[in-house]
Amino acid sequence: MRKKYSNLKEIQYGLQSFLWKPHSRLLIRGDSAAWSLMWDAIELDKICKQIGIKSLVTRKNLAFRNQSVFYVDRRRILKQWQKKNHKVAFPYYHGNPLKDLESKDMLSTISRHHKEIDKIQVTNSLMEGYVLNTGIDPNKIFRIPIGINLSLFEQFTRESKATIRQKLGIPESAVVIGSFQKDGNGWEDGSTPKLIKGPDTFLKTVKILRESVPELFVLLTGPARGYVKKGLEKIGIPYRHEILDDYTTIALYYKALDLYIISSRDEGGPKALLESMASGVPVVSTKVGQAIDLITHEKNGCLSEIEAPEELAHHAQLILQNQHVKARLVKNGFLTAQDNAYSNQLLLWQNFFNGFVNF
Repeated sequence: MRKKYSNLKEIQYGLQSFLWKPHSRLLIRGDSAAWSLMWDAIELDKICKQIGIKSLVTRKNLAFRNQSVFYVDRRRILKQWQKKNHKVAFPYYHGNPLKDLESKDMLSTISRHHKEIDKIQVTNSLMEGYVLNTGIDPNKIFRIPIGINLSLFEQFTRESKATIRQKLGIPESAVVIGSFQKDGNGWEDGSTPKLIKGPDTFLKTVKILRESVPELFVLLTGPARGYVKKGLEKIGIPYRHEILDDYTTIALYYKALDLYIISSRDEGGPKALLESMASGVPVVSTKVGQAIDLITHEKNGCLSEIEAPEELAHHAQLILQNQHVKARLVKNGFLTAQDNAYSNQLLLWQNFFNGFVNF
């Protein structure tokens, strides 16, 4: 029923659009999967409403002539470029062209068609440099981190931690490491690893950690985690995998954690960085995405080189064994999450949409 209503609503918008003034509406083109990118679209729609933009979220390519379209998935516009009859904007979260052929091709598309592109959001300094190298007008590039909805997250208490662990069947005495991002190819089992997410590095890291943390336990969420699950079984580390129907319920699972590890080779965020900080969970991350810009080493998190499981494990051990270090990271991490809340990004988005949509 909800899907039918959504389709009818989009048809209604399509008919109404003939009466709209040019560039008076922002169409936020969502993702086909009800996962991370679709929630980006939903949060952006909320921001637009707060700054006075008439916006709507859709999963369809509605032909709104002379309006303004923000594509949350850059692939929809860059994989097969076609000239548009509306203004075009999109985020460019991640993609090292030196290591990723797909990203190299998409950045080449930006280079060839940069005059037809109106705005690009980048989330970190590394990607900002790659996009600027395409030759696009720097005034079209805006660095806006992937924010966080703080109303969905809260720092856990000893009681809430015990409650969620009991619900999940995790021993209260276990040391629980979190890994909540999709790191397998496709949307099925995920037995083939998506190596840019570093699932192989994650497995090597927890294997090292187990030598000093005998009660190590791994909590997984997200789709396509088959590669990591098989790897954990092979090295004998117990785990629990929860598949979530609603992305916003992920906040509950942070309450079960002692530490979150980001082992990626390439990222735009990841969202887990600020989500962990908002939940009071210390973070150890490779030098990727927003982690490079937002983490001050051993102040609000710990940073490691890419493909360095020994270094990741060393920082994890420091946090788990030193309560003073852990407390400092948790305190300052929460402040970082507050600074990057969606509610604090209104001016950034107002500047982004200025001249792109009339409001």
